[in-house]
Amino acid sequence: MRIGIDARMYSTEFTGIGRYVFELARNLAKVDKKNEYVLFMNKPEYDAYEPPNKRFSKVLVNAKHYSYAEQIRYPSILRKAKLDLMHFTHFNAPMLYRRPSLVTIHDLTLSFFPGKKMNSGFQRFSYNKVLRSILKHSKKIIAVSENTKMDLEEVAGAFPDKIEVIYEGVNENFGPRGVKEENEGVLKKYGITKNYLLYTGVWRGHKNLVNLIKAFSILHQDETFDAQLVITGADDPYYPEIKRTVKELELENNTIFTGLVSEEELVALYQEARVFVFPSLYEGFGLPPLEAMRCGTPVAASKTSCIPEVCGEDNALFFDPYDPTEMADSINKIWINEELRGELRDRGLKWSKKFSWEKMAEKTLSVYEGLDITKKKKRKSRR
Repeated sequence: MRIGIDARMYSTEFTGIGRYVFELARNLAKVDKKNEYVLFMNKPEYDAYEPPNKRFSKVLVNAKHYSYAEQIRYPSILRKAKLDLMHFTHFNAPMLYRRPSLVTIHDLTLSFFPGKKMNSGFQRFSYNKVLRSILKHSKKIIAVSENTKMDLEEVAGAFPDKIEVIYEGVNENFGPRGVKEENEGVLKKYGITKNYLLYTGVWRGHKNLVNLIKAFSILHQDETFDAQLVITGADDPYYPEIKRTVKELELENNTIFTGLVSEEELVALYQEARVFVFPSLYEGFGLPPLEAMRCGTPVAASKTSCIPEVCGEDNALFFDPYDPTEMADSINKIWINEELRGELRDRGLKWSKKFSWEKMAEKTLSVYEGLDITKKKKRKSRR
């Protein structure tokens, strides 16, 4: 088959869907020796991407996500590529493209938490229109968790027999502590001088950073609690309340905003953290807790959406993310109890090894080859 992959979110900065697309392309090159792949990309990633072999090629699209170009110009580019199958790696697929396709749905965050960037009636209408179009016309829907599958069935009305659950993975670069001196260099760069709590991810309302900061403030009411809170991710001007809360609670001297960090720095931050905290209100998969576990870091996380499913019920301490006091209590239990930290570290490390990007690619390939379009192509070739 000649298979297209929507790689406009392909990213080496490894945030969210960018990581998924990167790992999908990289691991398909490992596990598939017969199909041909075309990656549809935007700049600057198009310029940087080097196809791993002759069966992989790239096409420049330069159509931003959620844009008119995505809906008007992108379909014609896809049709010219003469694909047997197109894999849209996010719901934002062009509605005018009607050739065989499948889609990966990572979450329905915009259905539950539209946020400040989708605040108009037209934007909400467009989102629902595009989402329902791709769910209707896809031959298969890949959901990244059972919770996302349930959301698709209950909220979006997707047919259960079209949905295949395929978990994401953890990159092999994540692992227990490496070279101590290199890690110390990262801590020094960001001014981390104490034991610390770590959060990594984007800044959005549903990520619940304000309640994390409030929980941190509660912990600091105990004079024996001497720690820093480290928050990675790009500073988002749509969410000024995050830094404002730090200032209002007088936590500036104990809170560090690193901005976006490299993968090497992220691994070091995971490895050196005393506790990783994941306070999110909603996730489709929730990769950071698994990455923290793979690095040997104990995890405190929300007991909402897919998070207990992905983390495993016994591998983290869970809290109500709407209650900063309960969040602080869970963090503190791990913080002060060395034996508990060791147990969570061991369980988490073992659990996280079940999640593999190569396994994700193998299962995705099975979906490609199991679709009706492949069967028709084979029958035609025999004649």
